[in-house]
Amino acid sequence: MSRRRVVSVSPYPASEAFAALLAHAAPGLEQVDASARTYARLVRTSSGPLLVEAAFGADEVTVDIVDTEDVGGSTAPGARALEAVVEAGALGEVRAAVDGWLDLDTDLGAVAAHLGADPVLGPLVAARPSLRILGSFDGFESTVMTVLGQHVSLLAARTFGGRLVHRWGLLHAASGLVGFPSPATLAAVDPVELQSVVGVTGQRARTVVALARACMDGLVVAPGVDPVDVRRDLVALPGIGPWTVEYVAMRAMRDPEAFPAGDLVLRKALGLDTPREVTARATAWSPWRAYAAIHLWHHAAYARHL
Repeated sequence: MSRRRVVSVSPYPASEAFAALLAHAAPGLEQVDASARTYARLVRTSSGPLLVEAAFGADEVTVDIVDTEDVGGSTAPGARALEAVVEAGALGEVRAAVDGWLDLDTDLGAVAAHLGADPVLGPLVAARPSLRILGSFDGFESTVMTVLGQHVSLLAARTFGGRLVHRWGLLHAASGLVGFPSPATLAAVDPVELQSVVGVTGQRARTVVALARACMDGLVVAPGVDPVDVRRDLVALPGIGPWTVEYVAMRAMRDPEAFPAGDLVLRKALGLDTPREVTARATAWSPWRAYAAIHLWHHAAYARHL
């Protein structure tokens, strides 16, 4: 099997990152092998979708592009030799996407210096000083998946996401994985059909279609966009509230100040009753509130997956 190494990082909080992937991965869209500690998915490039596989060791992660001709012996349109896609510049696109996904550009020293003295966060930061925030390969995908996960369990969110990509995603024959449907595809879906196929409420189905249409009209959810403008545009859509907007800002826009104060896990972890109290408590954590949230989440919710 032909592979091309994209990145190898050590030290890296591999167990924590893999736990988050294991908890959130949607079947068909993402492939997670718990025993081998590998994660695979398709990544869009200007040369077409490429199969990317990440291996999570004890304290390192390696990411490779895998030749889909070798995976399935496919000669289907879109399958191409690894050398060809590298020559086409896709390697650089994948590397940039992986760097953002693994959060490799953040100065964790600055995060630790700011959060380390906090009586609640200090011990968590000391225990996992290399903890980073897994980002997103695609902002539209991340936002839709977040909408599907509103007010339901992680298992239900994964199930909903799997149903959506199975029905409207594009099958990549060589790998067997499915690419997430485009905004144009979901914008054309009847919300009643989406509700029936995916199993979400009617309101949630309408939100997904409205989001897709907004992205067709120019809404871009990605790093480098103005987070104030995107927050305003997202919360203006029916069915999208502050929790969703902040979670999307954290993962898809890479905003270190993002903080979903209404999150139930965060409220329980802090022993507080209301989002207002959580917001007040988090004031001292600026401008690294997103990293405060991820430390609290990992401590409270993901430890059982490690």
